[in-house]
Amino acid sequence: MESITKNRQPVEALRAMVARAYGPQEVCDAGEVWVSELSYGWFNVTYRIRLRSGAQVVLKIAPPPDVEVMTYERGAMATELEALRLIREHTKVPVPTVDFADRSHELCDADYFFMTYVDADNLNAIRDTLTGTEISAYDEALGAVTHELNSIPGATFGPLVGPGESTWRAAFLRMVEELLGDGERRGVDLGHDYDAIREVVAAHADSLDEVTEPRFVEWDLWPGNCMVRDGRIMAIIDHERAFYGDPLMEFGFAGSESGAYGDSTAFISGYGHRPFTTAERTRRRLYNLHLALIQIIETNFRAHTDTEQYDWACERLSETVALLGE
Repeated sequence: MESITKNRQPVEALRAMVARAYGPQEVCDAGEVWVSELSYGWFNVTYRIRLRSGAQVVLKIAPPPDVEVMTYERGAMATELEALRLIREHTKVPVPTVDFADRSHELCDADYFFMTYVDADNLNAIRDTLTGTEISAYDEALGAVTHELNSIPGATFGPLVGPGESTWRAAFLRMVEELLGDGERRGVDLGHDYDAIREVVAAHADSLDEVTEPRFVEWDLWPGNCMVRDGRIMAIIDHERAFYGDPLMEFGFAGSESGAYGDSTAFISGYGHRPFTTAERTRRRLYNLHLALIQIIETNFRAHTDTEQYDWACERLSETVALLGE
């Protein structure tokens, strides 16, 4: 996926990064085929790299400093590194191992890190080749994995690396306001008045007060961030959007209030969630509104050249505003 946030580096810079991480002896000779870009990411650039020893690793580089990102995306690589640490220390969910991280900006103008390469298929890339039974099995497995991730407790609500809020209401309202501020600053047309969106959220904010325990929320755990092989989940990738909040905000639940996001039935079954209460349905609708805002506004920040995502997300926003108005 193309985006101006992808911070591609020249070959010599990549060779220097490999040398720093693994030693000069692991840098392949000039002329060899040892690096290729992985194309399924949306935000960071990632490279598949073969070391001289034959081992394969992945290099992930943060966006360039002169490209403005959305407020919630600032410091995303630090968030991902913390998320990977938490997941490895507190769960059995499979994730890549971080081999080396560098935030010095000496070899590159942004943060970067190396991690183990996962020899598996991207679930979103192969989804159209699967049977309905296979898709349901993977969705159930994603539900179970998400439930395990949500078992990690937090001290406050909000970013993994802080600053946090003492209540989920305060944290979520801050998240929404940051998005609206980004959109207003860039003049993004939501198809709705910005203050009208604020009023809709405020009118249903009481439902957020039921959430009293901060929990790790992966949030971006969709099939595109799931690596699979032979019917098993081999790894979960791309953790830069994780935070402490309400587990119901996980992407897998989105379809429960909008079929446009897919059928959540198998995911919910794998997660083990009971039927939603009225307040939970209201919260999920608020979370779908938050998701639609991101999907609309990020098209401006990433300089998308087509309107497919923008048009689709505007429909989702209108749909969710109508549901919250019922």
